[in-house]
Amino acid sequence: MANEQMLKFVTVERDMPEKRDAEVRREDFGEIYAEYADEKAKEQSARCSQCGVPYCQNHCPLHNNIPDWLRLTAEGRLQEAYDISQATNTFPEICGRICPQDRLCEGNCVIEQSGHGTVTIGAVEKYITDTAWEEGWVQPIAPQVERTESVGIIGAGPGGLAAADVLRQAGLQATVYDRYDRAGGLLTYGIPGFKLEKDVVMRRIDQLEQGGVAFEMNCDVGQDVSFADIQARHNAVLIATGVYKSRELPGPGAGASGIVRAIDYLTASNRKSFGDDVPEFDSGELNAEGKRVIVIGGGDTAMDCVRTAVRQGATSVKCLYRRDRANMPGSQREVANAEEEGVEFVWLSAPKAFHGNPVSTVKVQQMRLGPPDATGRQSPEEIDGADFDEPAELVIKALGFEAEDLPALWNQSGLEVTRWGTVRAEYGTGRTSLQGVYAIGDIVRGASLVVWAIRDGRDAAQTILDDLQGAQAVAAE
Repeated sequence: MANEQMLKFVTVERDMPEKRDAEVRREDFGEIYAEYADEKAKEQSARCSQCGVPYCQNHCPLHNNIPDWLRLTAEGRLQEAYDISQATNTFPEICGRICPQDRLCEGNCVIEQSGHGTVTIGAVEKYITDTAWEEGWVQPIAPQVERTESVGIIGAGPGGLAAADVLRQAGLQATVYDRYDRAGGLLTYGIPGFKLEKDVVMRRIDQLEQGGVAFEMNCDVGQDVSFADIQARHNAVLIATGVYKSRELPGPGAGASGIVRAIDYLTASNRKSFGDDVPEFDSGELNAEGKRVIVIGGGDTAMDCVRTAVRQGATSVKCLYRRDRANMPGSQREVANAEEEGVEFVWLSAPKAFHGNPVSTVKVQQMRLGPPDATGRQSPEEIDGADFDEPAELVIKALGFEAEDLPALWNQSGLEVTRWGTVRAEYGTGRTSLQGVYAIGDIVRGASLVVWAIRDGRDAAQTILDDLQGAQAVAAE
C-alpha cells in the first residue's frame, strides 16, 4: 500500500505552495506562501523516494523522521504524521516556515541529486502542524507525575522554550526569565512577519504556559534579579540568552545618526505589528518610509532588513555584501525573494566611510575575492582606487552578533567563556564550568540557526533530567 503511494517523483513534479505576487506582498507583512491544500500535500509527500539512507533526516539538526511523516501524509494519516513530527521537534510549524531547507533537509534530498527536484519538506511540515492546530491535536503539556525539582531558564528564545517543553513533559517545574515583555526571543522580535507571523509564535507560548511553564518577563538578569538568586531558587539553571551584541562598522563617520543596528530596526518593526507604541519608529529613526536605504551584510538578518524596508515604503533598498552571491551565508531562497520585491544587491562591495550627520552618503569600496582563509572561504580584498558614493538616508548594520560579557554582567567569574566570549559548554550536554549550570544555543555556538537552538535545548533538558535523577539516587544511598 505504502509503496504504491510513494516514489512518484518520476511522474509528479516538485510544486511549492503558491507564492503571492511580489507587488502584492510588498504592501504587507503577511507570510508570502499560501498553505497547501490537502490533496496537494499528499501529492507532494508522495514524491519521497523512501531511501534506505535518508540524507534529509541525517542533515536535519533534529534528525526529524522525515520519510515516515511524508509517507503518512501521502496516506492521509495526518494525525500520526504530526505525532511523529513533534516527537523530535518542539516547534515543527516554526521550523517549516523559517529553516533554510535549501541548505539542510531539502538540499540533501536524494531525488534532488538525481535531477527530479527536491521534495518540498518544509512546506509539508508546516502543513502538518498547522492542520494539527486547526484540528485540536496540539494540547497543553500534561505530565503524568509532577516533580518538585525546578529549573530556571534564562532566555525565552527557541532554545529555552524547547528545554522548558521537555522539562515540563517530565513533570519538572520550569521558570523562564527574559528581559523582553513577550516570550519568543528572535522568533518574536527579530524575524519579520512575512517569514513567521506572530500569532504562530504566540499560540505556542500560550500552549507552554497552559502546560505549566512559568514566565517572568521584563526581567533582566544581572539588573532586576541576580544570577545567584536564580541559582538559589532552582535545582538547575539553563543559560539560553542568545547573542544580541551587534558587531560595529569600521570607517570614518560610522557613528552618525541614521546608521542603526539591525536588531533595533527589526524589533521596532515587529513591535509596530503588535500594535505597540514605538516612538523610535514614529519619529522616523527606525522607519524606512521615503528613504534610500542601504543594508550592510549578507546573512539572513540582512535579508530580513532589506525586505522589511521594502514593505515600509523605502524609496530604494540596496544590500552591500563584500563577497559574491555564491559565497553569501544567507539563504539563496531569501535572496531570490528580496530581488523579486525590488531589492538591489551590490556584490563585492563594502562601506569605506560615511558622510553627513545624519548620514547622507556611503563611500563604497569595490572588492575582489583573494586566496582562501583558514576556513576555506576566499578572503575579500580591496581593489585600489575603485570606490564610489552611494546616497542613503538610512543605513542598517547587519554584520552579525557577538556574545555579551556574561561573567561580568552576572558577577560570575567562575563561568568559563571561549576566546569569542561565548559560554564554554560540553557538546551534547550543555554542562558548563559551574555545577548545575548549563548553556545552549547561540550563547554557546555563536549566531546560528533556530533549529540548532531547539536541538541544544532538547539535549540539555534531557541531561538536566539525567543529572537530577543521578543526584537523587546518590542522596538516597
